[in-house]
Amino acid sequence: MESNSAAYGVSLAGTGFDLIKFIKQPQTIIRFLSWVFAIVVFASITAEGYVNSSSEIQAKCVFNRNEGACHYGVGIGVIAFLACIAFLLADVFLPSMSNAQERKYIVMADLGFSGAWTFLWFVCFCLMADQWSKTQDTSGIPTDAVHAVIVFSFFSIGSWGALSYFALVRFRHGVDDVTQNYVDPPVDPTSPYPTTYTPPTYPSFQNTGQDVFHQPPFVPNPDPTGQSSYQPPVY
Repeated sequence: MESNSAAYGVSLAGTGFDLIKFIKQPQTIIRFLSWVFAIVVFASITAEGYVNSSSEIQAKCVFNRNEGACHYGVGIGVIAFLACIAFLLADVFLPSMSNAQERKYIVMADLGFSGAWTFLWFVCFCLMADQWSKTQDTSGIPTDAVHAVIVFSFFSIGSWGALSYFALVRFRHGVDDVTQNYVDPPVDPTSPYPTTYTPPTYPSFQNTGQDVFHQPPFVPNPDPTGQSSYQPPVY
C-alpha cells in the first residue's frame, strides 16, 4: 500500500509549516476561541465562584451552594484549556509528518476528545443554569461572573461541536484518500518467493504414441555345448 502524503486532511503533509495559512484556518480560529472560553469559565469560578456570608467562615459555591457544580466547571474548563494547547501544537507539527498512520491517530484523538467535550460542556451549561435558577439568596454574589460561566459554557458547546465536525471531515477525507490511492505492491524479481500463486502442472499419462518399451519374448538359455540335446557325463 502506497503512503499518501495528503491523507487525513493535511494538504501540505511532508512540507514546511506555513504560519499565515495555519492562522487563517477555521479549525485554528475555533480552537483558539475554545481556549478562551475555557479560561473564562474556570477563571470566573475560581476567582468569584465562592462567597461566604457574614455568619459563615468557609466560602460556598455561588451556584446554589453546590460544591460539585463549581468543581465540575473548573475541572472540564482546565482540561479543555490544556487540550486546546495540545491539539494546537499537534496541528502545527501535523503537516511535517510524512507517515499517514501517525496523522490518523492524531485526527482520531481530536475527533474523540472534541465529541466528548461537546457533550460535557452541554452538561456543564445545563448544570450551571439549573443550579443558578435554584439559588435563593443572591446577595453578595457577583452576578456578572455567574452569567459569564453560563454564557461561555453555552458558547463552548458550539465551538467544540464545530471542532468535532472539522475533525470528522478530516478523518473522512483521509480515509477516502487512502482508499482511492491504493495500489498493489510492486513485484520484486529478486525475491525467492513468488507474489502470485501458479498451480503446478503434471504430465499427462494418456497413451498417445507408440510404446517405446517392448518386452522380448521368452527364449530358453542355449545349450553351452552347442548341442541340441544334453548328454549326462559318464563316470
